[in-house]
Amino acid sequence: MPQSAYVPAGEGAWRATELTRGPWDPQHQHGGPPIALLARAIARAAAPLGLTHFARLTANLLRPVPIAELAVAVTTDYAGRNAAHFTAVLTSGGKEMVRGTAVVQRESDLPLPPDLPGHPLPQAPRSPADSAAARAPFVTGSPSYADLVETRVAEGAFFRGPSAVWFRLRHPLHQGEAPLPIERVAVAADSGNGISAILDFKRYVFVNSDLTVNLLRAPAGEWICIESRTLLGPTSNGLAEARIYDEQGLVGRSTQSLVVRTRE
Repeated sequence: MPQSAYVPAGEGAWRATELTRGPWDPQHQHGGPPIALLARAIARAAAPLGLTHFARLTANLLRPVPIAELAVAVTTDYAGRNAAHFTAVLTSGGKEMVRGTAVVQRESDLPLPPDLPGHPLPQAPRSPADSAAARAPFVTGSPSYADLVETRVAEGAFFRGPSAVWFRLRHPLHQGEAPLPIERVAVAADSGNGISAILDFKRYVFVNSDLTVNLLRAPAGEWICIESRTLLGPTSNGLAEARIYDEQGLVGRSTQSLVVRTRE
């Protein structure tokens, strides 16, 4: 079993391990780890500017990401006093695989009036301690994303419609590094369309071509809960939307655009 999702392969380069393997093809990564890789690079570009809060992270999944060597480059599109916009590009074999954009903001303490409408913020359906341990139903026996994360079902069930699942990393994403909060979110949020699937995984493919995460605060702790549901239209398209929690309560939301087709 590999010890991390990625191993350093030079300046700005990483070699993916089998812990990144996704459900659709044994040669391709799950979307969560490479999106987290982009988020890490953006966080490193934002930190010297004093900007630490990921207000939005969007990843456009242009091609299936191979389990191979990857390179990540970041551009600062605009940097102001309180927010900056970044673009990150992940490549493999000279081809662009994922393009991400982010808005990263400055954080400061702000006292708020009591009794705000909609507050206190909602909680996850159950805590990790009260949720049943479960493994993704696409586990094949080879090391994969299902070994990278520990999962506990807070509500519903895998691949049976709306559900809420807690995620915690079993292994580090990067060798010798503790994962950032935004990396924990990215790894979990890209599973929203899977945990809330309403079609038979053996008969249909429902791949997301993007992921957008909006956060109102940084999550705390190791556990991230994705409370997701999948909605399908009549023309082979769909949407997976989710609330994102930590053990303290709501931290944000995510959406994924879906393309649905029958398996060949």
